[in-house]
Amino acid sequence: MAFHFKEHPAPKKTVLDDGTEVIRTCAWSPPGCHAVGCGIRLFVKDGELVKVEGDPDHQLTRGRLCPRCLALKEAVYHPDRLLYPMKRDPKDRGLDKWERISWDEATELIVSKTEEIRAKYGSESICVYMGTGREAVRYGFTLSSKVLRTPNNCYAQSGWSCMGPRQTAMTMMLGSAYIELDYNGGSLEAWDDPNWKRPDYVFCLGKEPLKSNPDGLWGHALIELMKRGTKLIMADPRVNWLASRADQVLQLIPGTDAALCLAILNVLINEDLVDHDYIDRWCFGFDDLKERVQEYTPAYAAKECGLTEEEIVTAARKLGYDGEHHWSLLMGVAVDQNPNGCQVTQCLIAMAAITGNLDVPGGTVVGVQMQFEMTGATDFMSEELKNKCIGWDTYPIVKVLLNTTHPDITLECLETGRPYELKMAWFDSTNLLSPTCSAQPKRWHDALMKMEFVVAKEMFMTPTVMALADVVLPLATWAEHDGIVMTNQGCQMGIAGAINKGLQVGECKSDLEMLIHFGNAFYEKAYHEEYPFKTVEEYLTDDVGKMDTTWEELSEKVVATNDIGGYHKAERGLIRADGQPGFQTATGRVELWSTGYQALGDDPLPYYFPPKLGAEARPDLAKEYPLMCTTGARYFASFHSEHRQIPSLRQLTPEPYLEIHPETAAELGIKDGDEVTIENPWGIAHEIAKLTPIVRKDVVAAAHGWWFPEEDAEEPHLFGVWKSNVNSLIPHRVLGKMGFGAPYKQIPVKVYKTPNEECIL
Repeated sequence: MAFHFKEHPAPKKTVLDDGTEVIRTCAWSPPGCHAVGCGIRLFVKDGELVKVEGDPDHQLTRGRLCPRCLALKEAVYHPDRLLYPMKRDPKDRGLDKWERISWDEATELIVSKTEEIRAKYGSESICVYMGTGREAVRYGFTLSSKVLRTPNNCYAQSGWSCMGPRQTAMTMMLGSAYIELDYNGGSLEAWDDPNWKRPDYVFCLGKEPLKSNPDGLWGHALIELMKRGTKLIMADPRVNWLASRADQVLQLIPGTDAALCLAILNVLINEDLVDHDYIDRWCFGFDDLKERVQEYTPAYAAKECGLTEEEIVTAARKLGYDGEHHWSLLMGVAVDQNPNGCQVTQCLIAMAAITGNLDVPGGTVVGVQMQFEMTGATDFMSEELKNKCIGWDTYPIVKVLLNTTHPDITLECLETGRPYELKMAWFDSTNLLSPTCSAQPKRWHDALMKMEFVVAKEMFMTPTVMALADVVLPLATWAEHDGIVMTNQGCQMGIAGAINKGLQVGECKSDLEMLIHFGNAFYEKAYHEEYPFKTVEEYLTDDVGKMDTTWEELSEKVVATNDIGGYHKAERGLIRADGQPGFQTATGRVELWSTGYQALGDDPLPYYFPPKLGAEARPDLAKEYPLMCTTGARYFASFHSEHRQIPSLRQLTPEPYLEIHPETAAELGIKDGDEVTIENPWGIAHEIAKLTPIVRKDVVAAAHGWWFPEEDAEEPHLFGVWKSNVNSLIPHRVLGKMGFGAPYKQIPVKVYKTPNEECIL
């Protein structure tokens, strides 16, 4: 891997005439965002953060920041910030009976209780629960496997519905790391690089990239492409701001994405809009795919998706191969939050491959697998212990690809004690009870209350910490520690940035500092071994050493770019482990017909089934619950359940809003600003009606991640986490065949104005 720096970068630190230090750094989390590494200038005087500005010398973000970064000072000095370790008696869970303790006391308590539980129940009785996107994901596997020495690391979203389905299909079809839009993030010149070619079109499905830098993509790069002439085709049930600037919008019914993509493949193949040379050289199973898509005509898909045949055919022709133009793929979490999600990604990769748009300038960049600490290491575990990881026997694909527990089976294990009882939980920067992650959160709450010992680390007291934790550890912001941030966590071409510490607040430690702190404590006190790293600097020196630079250089120059192989990697032997041309698959080709899926018992070709809870599959539900609810749309003012207590950000989005079409609202007697109840057989949630034509008349869009830090903290209220908890509406274990993809964005509901005597918002 080659890293590149500007020839004469701005200095890491400058001092103004009044003594204010200006420190260049890169952001990650907490407070949250995905790993994009936006350039920051911290203004610090006498050890106190004065203000935050964008860094104009960052070659990608160039001084631009979102409101969440600009509001950092409010988070750092918020009066509710957790500043030191605290504990309480397990019998007081749910009550605000916290007692301040020292780090030494917290460490001794955590190590001793962990070893007591391990001795009594075995290492498998411990489970680490991880959140999404935050910096903890880079170290969470190491915490569970190397430090706590448990096979159980759980991302609690039903169906592993964030990256799981997408990365599964990428691995099965390409054997690659994440594939992404070609926005030329791996070049110092970015969009001004004469060797780069902008995509003629970007096909965006299941992603609104401007609000959350999803999956490590710097979302605003799409705007830069569009400024330069790139046209956008957007498939989304909501016509959001970005869609309103698109060349074409496919406003489909939620959950029908696979039907749309199969019909596009039908048009591409039947109208011969494909790159035969690429197919002959690099694809496996084209004839089988051709036969499969014949049943998915534009007429069939139009009926399923709520579109017209003309819309589908027009989009397909824009994406067709002509030997000159290229298009790039931009897909997101909405693909995953669908029991049919693996097949959607299969279709999307097939679309890119057969039109010659994989790993070419202006196409879709193919990632290279990279080995960092974030991947975890379980070599010290016996095969017997590894194979006790929860859910591997039920969904073996999770074992093959993700090295984590299966979330739905984890909940069942917590509730039933089968195949064994879980006794200890470590919440690694996840507000699991909020409507960001777990489906049926009250079931998770009740099951986790049975734990003998619970540790959490957070910036603020959250519903999850208040309800469940026995010890809480104070987490530093990205302005308060050293670290590394890599676009897409290093899996594709992009940015590597130094997180440079600018200040210290209280006794807070970063995710990496806690990893090293507890690594040394457990190895010394419990394992009687030596942990590989004594300090953060040692860890970062080792980590950056794998990247053909040094921590000292990266910290001083702040930001680097990497090309991770450039384009045409398959032809140059940069994807396969043996260095031979081709892809890391059984056939060495892009597997349009997947040998991997066949081996695991699924259909090797992509397929479509109607939404599992939709009117076609469940007419019994459709009568009483006629609307399709989608949830999870991002906001500029929050990252999932974070930032709710930050005044300037809360002003931007003060309440949880349910988007509903004006005509639908009129039929239901609902006015703008009314409190409404969203109900289905699995639960209810309350939100504020926002009448808008951007949603289909048969669809409502619910806000997610809501709790109310200003409200009663203690049980049963827990900061109002149950009031607007849309995850209460998500059923447990309604998944695809391989165990992936829950219907977070396709749930049947009815909506009605909340009676005055029941209003709670």
